[in-house]
Amino acid sequence: MNKVDFLIVGSGIAGLSYALKLCEFYQKKNHHPKICLITKDEPFESNTRYAQGGIAAVIDADDSYEKHINDTLVAGSHINNEEVVKLVVENGPERIRELINWGAQFDKSDDGDYKLAKEGGHSDHRILHFKDVTGQEIQRALLDTIKKYDNVEILQDYYAVDLITQHHLGEDVTRYRKDTQCYGVYALNKLSGEVETILSKVTLLATGGIGQVYNTTTNPSVATGDGIAMTYRAKGIVEHMEFVQFHPTALYERGNHGNAFLITEAMRGAGAILKNSKGEDFVKRYDKRGSLAPRDIVARAIDSEMKKEGKDHVWLDASGINEKELKSHFPSIYKKCFDKGIDITKDLIPVAPASHYLCGGIVVNTKAETSINNLLACGECTCTGLHGANRLASNSLLEAAVYAHEAFETSLQLIDKTTWAEDIPEWNKDGTSVPEEMVLISQSRSDLQRVMSNYVGIVRSDERLARAFKRTGLIYEETEELYKKTVISQPLCELRNMITITYLIIGGAKNRHENIGLHYSIDYE
Repeated sequence: MNKVDFLIVGSGIAGLSYALKLCEFYQKKNHHPKICLITKDEPFESNTRYAQGGIAAVIDADDSYEKHINDTLVAGSHINNEEVVKLVVENGPERIRELINWGAQFDKSDDGDYKLAKEGGHSDHRILHFKDVTGQEIQRALLDTIKKYDNVEILQDYYAVDLITQHHLGEDVTRYRKDTQCYGVYALNKLSGEVETILSKVTLLATGGIGQVYNTTTNPSVATGDGIAMTYRAKGIVEHMEFVQFHPTALYERGNHGNAFLITEAMRGAGAILKNSKGEDFVKRYDKRGSLAPRDIVARAIDSEMKKEGKDHVWLDASGINEKELKSHFPSIYKKCFDKGIDITKDLIPVAPASHYLCGGIVVNTKAETSINNLLACGECTCTGLHGANRLASNSLLEAAVYAHEAFETSLQLIDKTTWAEDIPEWNKDGTSVPEEMVLISQSRSDLQRVMSNYVGIVRSDERLARAFKRTGLIYEETEELYKKTVISQPLCELRNMITITYLIIGGAKNRHENIGLHYSIDYE
């Protein structure tokens, strides 16, 4: 049994920023609390790493908080929490200065000013970026900095299985109980195969998104909604799961399912235009902003155009962008496409929407507190109220950085009032055995992804949702039977979490009787 002061689940911008703030604060006091960060893969593998476009903030003198706030509200169909939007936008520049102090690099012009890009839904140029690998650069800087602190233990290949609450002490825990407490997590040590107990005074979930519940996603393989599913099982509050953002422009590769290569929205901000097979700038028929309309509008326009033409993709034309700028600003995209036989300086890029970002999740207040005591959360796994019905481009890294700071400040208030729980039982694996057929797990995962992509994608209907709910129910029953008799494994736990996520998405969609933001049903046209 491992006892730590602060436990962090997830190694992206949210978790690492939080850890660094704790380290810096306590170093000044010459105090070194035990900080443990667990990650189910290697620390560099997170949703943050794959963020291409950048991080939005009011940096330019001609820009304003009011404009950024309004852009965020418009993109979110005005069901955002305005207090949260104000909090994130106004605190954004300071959080970015911290990232820079930790070593993150952002592109500058020859005169030393930051190059600010413009993306869909933004009224001004306010996106800081490092070429087209901004997330990767931020991740690098944070990991390099965290290594300087000896009191941070990073447990690689540790998979969080469940949150520990009073439930594990034999008490009845419900969603309406106000004193539910998080004592830490049970975590699978993937190398030993044993489930270990990690007790903590304060636990932070920074587990990222849910993209893997769909057939095609821009998310890495680790994005299986673990933090959200664990919180829901622990009777925490989860909301707005129906708002799944599909990025309009993922590179289309025939026959490829699974992880899709993102073509950043910044390319459209630089002048690239979406076209159909006839070469028409078709998005303008759906919105006067054309290719730079918010993502929900552009994704639905592409979906509609593909169905009209009977095609699997549309085209992105970047030939109007200066060749030098194209190669210098988007080097990873240029190389990826060139390796596929596409010269983006003159050839059209085949693109199609792919699952990208979840706007709902674990409900947190402005202090990053969940409905479970001593359990904090930040990043994509949360529902802060910032995004409303649709996320404005490049607001995600910003939200993670701002809420990591709020979680840090909250933790300082919690830590001295909390101690470790007593009498927590070890993980019980009695009656389980190693599964003879892992194919059962992989087939169920594939079936689940297919159901979600076919029935709960960009466009939905009551009948599609009903079918999805019925088919998901069958997969759930089969998986629970397998779980009861099988030794814990990451694939099995991920499947269970993905089933929970699909249930929450479908349930949210069934209860949303209007077309707003990312939720669109043909029954409410």
